Amino acid sequence: MFRHSNTIAVADSEVWKFIQAEADRQEQHIELIASENFVSENVLRAVGSCLTNKYAEGYPAERVSGNRGRYYGGCEIVNELEEYCCAMWKKVFHTDYHVNVQPHSGANANLAAYMSVLQPGDTVLAMSLNNGGHLTHGSSVNFSGKLFDMKFYDVDAQGFIDYADVEQKAAEYKPKLILAGASAYSRVIDFARFADIAKSVGAYFMVDMAHIAGLVAAGDHPSPFGLADIITTTTHKTLRGPRGGMIFCKPELAKKVDSAVFPGTQGGPLEHVIAGKAVAAEEACTDEYREYIHAVVRNCRAMCGEFRKMGYDVVTGGTDNHLFLLDLTKTGLTGKAVQDELDRHGITLNKNCVPNETRSPQQTSGVRIGTAAMTTKGYTEADFLAAAHRIDEVLRAMQAKTM
Repeated sequence: MFRHSNTIAVADSEVWKFIQAEADRQEQHIELIASENFVSENVLRAVGSCLTNKYAEGYPAERVSGNRGRYYGGCEIVNELEEYCCAMWKKVFHTDYHVNVQPHSGANANLAAYMSVLQPGDTVLAMSLNNGGHLTHGSSVNFSGKLFDMKFYDVDAQGFIDYADVEQKAAEYKPKLILAGASAYSRVIDFARFADIAKSVGAYFMVDMAHIAGLVAAGDHPSPFGLADIITTTTHKTLRGPRGGMIFCKPELAKKVDSAVFPGTQGGPLEHVIAGKAVAAEEACTDEYREYIHAVVRNCRAMCGEFRKMGYDVVTGGTDNHLFLLDLTKTGLTGKAVQDELDRHGITLNKNCVPNETRSPQQTSGVRIGTAAMTTKGYTEADFLAAAHRIDEVLRAMQAKTM
């Protein structure tokens, strides 16, 4: 093994240059990508620990789902670590649901969740990518759109979920699973209503809470626990942990879910990442974390409101969470052009489709803005208002060049 004194800066100077350059970029830029955040030093240390050396296919011996035992020796410590991680995340969400912390990402978690209760060709009702859903919610270029018969419910003219449309399409298509959750939806999702609709047609009810999991943990968004059969999430975004995924489910689905993760869709778990997830769970149990999430939501509402005051079109007219969408159609600018120009000014966000999108996903008519990352850096409402005005200056200059 490398001695502690033999750092990456000495052992591989080219890789170190890339790492340092990215660290400088993260430090200097205003980070407004809604799916990004900054982890603590303790999370970084856990993910960069010797646990990366350990192979541990399988599950701890006392796994409640019945999937017991590892396929490698020397797992006594990682067994305890993984069980501790599971226990901590159940504490975060005040739930008795079964939890699997092995998924490598949110996409992996969604794949395993689908495969636990569905067969290829089964019908799924979800929100489309253009209307705010995620790639793994049925996009034709993704495994979800290729494996399953995906049907999509609509949003109304203002961009709100059309629950009457959900109900009508559930009755029409009789899906095996109904999915609630989004990657670009700024309003509260009525999980109770979704659960009632799913029950009315005998469908499984699944929630992808990747974006709002931190808000659920802090009480700033209604919880899907007790309503959904299966809940997936990432561990980064508003949970402020390492990049990874998790699946929660009702106890009666535990064996199906665990088997779908391993051996169904993954091999060995990343125990160093699981350690980082456990650290993030410890942090999410603190009062400081809950105050942080409250600030994220306050900051987002303030920034969103400032854009509205400046005359911008905001999808749904506001926000209830950590993100919002600017519809740039009236400006004549594409989301890609705005994203690229803001990059040059040290402001990072992402192009995003808007409801009733007329441009391609590579261009888009909107941008998505989030406040989780910069709130971690200590930004206040005043800082976000200043950032909004800086963005406005850049966009006005872009418009002037097109005239």
